[in-house]
Amino acid sequence: MILLAHPCGKCYNNSNNSEPPGIWETGGKDVCGRDRKVMELKTTDLTKDYGKKRALDAFSYTFEPGIYGLLGPNGAGKSTLMGILTTGLKATSGKVTWDGEDIVSMGKNYRALIGFMPQQQRIYEDFTLMRFLYYIASLKGKKKQEVEAEIEDIIKSVNLWEVRNDPIGTYSGGMKQRTLLAQAMVGNPSILIMDEPTVGLDPKERVHFRELVSKVSKDKIVIIATHIVSDLEKLASEIIFLNHGKIIESGKLGELYEKYGGTSEPSVESIYMSLGMESK
Repeated sequence: MILLAHPCGKCYNNSNNSEPPGIWETGGKDVCGRDRKVMELKTTDLTKDYGKKRALDAFSYTFEPGIYGLLGPNGAGKSTLMGILTTGLKATSGKVTWDGEDIVSMGKNYRALIGFMPQQQRIYEDFTLMRFLYYIASLKGKKKQEVEAEIEDIIKSVNLWEVRNDPIGTYSGGMKQRTLLAQAMVGNPSILIMDEPTVGLDPKERVHFRELVSKVSKDKIVIIATHIVSDLEKLASEIIFLNHGKIIESGKLGELYEKYGGTSEPSVESIYMSLGMESK
């Protein structure tokens, strides 16, 4: 059984209302009378202009549970897309829907579904990890007693339990990246969006981080934007190659390997190079 956050914000998992509002089960109908659907985040002709510069050009894609790699050079439009998906940016045209409902009209009900891991390590360095995660929970409208067990589980899952009461400013770069992942996980979001999550990590830390993402991604839509090809090759089930704001190529890894294999052993890097990806 997959439990999802329903956009109407009123539905319950069962008839005796033992679950909190906003939780619903796939299949059948919910109490507001709407058909229950699979998790689907869909973009349609999504376009973003900055003056005369087009950063995103008619981006259309359907995301369902799984790990998606968003690969492209600097200036490809990755950050712009993530900004729109997290509602930090407004599209010039086009739309984004969650299970058929426009995310703009959903407002805070949609934002409650999102966990975002930014690239920059802008963390309150004098906060302990425990204090920081409770602070993030409060921003998401959660009370301390509601998330105590969840936050303990999150800290253990990112292997930071032993330092949970130490100031974040004393953490290594890899520990800070795990802290950013932990804050994105607060509230059990249905959608995880990560911007260059392994930048600055040494090879050992990157391997560990990939293992963590694989572990926490079950029954979620995970979108990872990066230019580090090897990370996506190890993690993603589907890859979207983005350049100059447009989708150049996309598909499941196996399908892409078959299409671009030729006479040599295919790789995401070789596909990337064959597509002529270049920065603006």
